[in-house]
Parts: sequence; structure tokens; C-alpha cells
Amino acid sequence: MPDVPEVLFVCTHNAGRSQMAAALLDRATAGRVRVTSAGSEPARQLNPAVVQAMAEIGVDISREIPKRLSTESVHAADIVITMGCGDACPVYPGKRYIDWELPDPAGLALEDVRPIRDEIERRVAALADELMGRSGQ
Repeated sequence: MPDVPEVLFVCTHNAGRSQMAAALLDRATAGRVRVTSAGSEPARQLNPAVVQAMAEIGVDISREIPKRLSTESVHAADIVITMGCGDACPVYPGKRYIDWELPDPAGLALEDVRPIRDEIERRVAALADELMGRSGQ
């Protein structure tokens, strides 16, 4: 079985940024990358404006649930992309960490979530290109 890279997206509540990024990378790589997301302080549900913003571009995340960040998920990942989880993100030697500084969509209206979604989509596209080039797929 070919070596499939694993990417973990982490934000505080796992209800917005990390969920959008995970869904967008999964779509961009068509399953050729293992993608997970988690939060240091998971919310009870996804941000409704985030769900709506993703639906606008044909990505349904309505069934996703916020998940708690675990050391196991960090150990399993090749790349950990943080989005404002602060000191709660464990750092392990040999892991590649990338910090995406992005506004938190919590409490924002749909029109304010769209630019965040679009910026995440831009960054995910660049990451997908890099990963597909490196994995030879």
C-alpha cells in the first residue's frame, strides 16, 4: 500500500476553521491524503454559518461533529496545521507544524465567514499541490 500522508487540522473549537480545512483538503485530494481535524476545547456543534458557507461551494459538513484533540491524533499525523489553538497543541519532534493565522468565525455572520472560507480554500489548494507532488500522485 502506498504511503499516504496524514494531515491534522487543529483549532480551538473544531467547529469552524479546522472543519472547513479538513473538508476542503479531502475534496482537493480525493482521498489520497488522510485528513482529520480536532479542537483543544471542542464546541457542542459546528458553527451554522460555517456549515452554510461550505454548502455554498458544494461541500456538506453538516454531519460533522467537533472532536477533542488527542496525543494519538498528533502522533498519527505527518503534518499538523494549527489555527489558533494556543499552547494546547502538543509539539513532538519529527512532526511538521504549520500555523495558519486566520480569524475565528465563531459568532460571525455568513458574509464575514465567506472570506475566511476562501482564504482557507486558497491555502488548502497550495497544500494539496505540495502533497500530491511529494507523494507522486
